Amino acid sequence: MNVSTQTTMPAWLPFLVGTLLVVQFAGLGIWQINRGLEKRTAREAVSVESGLVAWSDGMQIHPYQRLMASGHFDNDRQFLLDNIILNNRYGHYVLTPLVVAENEPLLIVNRGWLEKTPGGIDAEQIHIDTSSVAVRGRAGSLPGAGNRMRDAFSPDATWPQHAVFPRLTDLEAALGQEVQPFVLLMDPQDQQGFLRQWVPEEMGPNRHFAYAFQWFAMGAVLAGLLVWHYRRRALPHD
Repeated sequence: MNVSTQTTMPAWLPFLVGTLLVVQFAGLGIWQINRGLEKRTAREAVSVESGLVAWSDGMQIHPYQRLMASGHFDNDRQFLLDNIILNNRYGHYVLTPLVVAENEPLLIVNRGWLEKTPGGIDAEQIHIDTSSVAVRGRAGSLPGAGNRMRDAFSPDATWPQHAVFPRLTDLEAALGQEVQPFVLLMDPQDQQGFLRQWVPEEMGPNRHFAYAFQWFAMGAVLAGLLVWHYRRRALPHD
């Protein structure tokens, strides 16, 4: 005699899954709004023309302030940031430490974007003169990800080291040395840099706000369906 067993889905399970999705949609909407506000602030800061200020260690700065730093580049310890999309193309940001003084934290300089190639980027392509230099740029930060899925560096990384959305603390660990709390975005007119487009146009703040509206709308529709389904189950049946 064959005995068949049938498992019934708990009545509360769809509500739990639906509620988790609503919360997730709301979180994504909030994240898009925050990104839009960040980009709006960045554009406003870049559009404000200010005089070039000679930077020194310990100096208080504000985002996108125009600065000039003096020192010499560390050509032997450079970073290539992977998965940087510019104008719908994949590439890398090239980060080079600037030694400003013997006992001071290193200043990380973002020298711009290089397109990804099948053969990869080698040390010769990013080689830089190590003599004393004055570097102009704006005070910026490292590009960030909404959710970093892996470690910034591979365990067996060699120089130049590839990194995926590292934090300044990750760079400090790789260098074995303290770094400044900001990144200098090299001026497009300075030599020894690559493509520098610090405020991309393809994904402006309004696009983020539109995506936020879509996420909130999806969450509202799903929440409405959950309420309707709950009330329908609660009604007495003949």
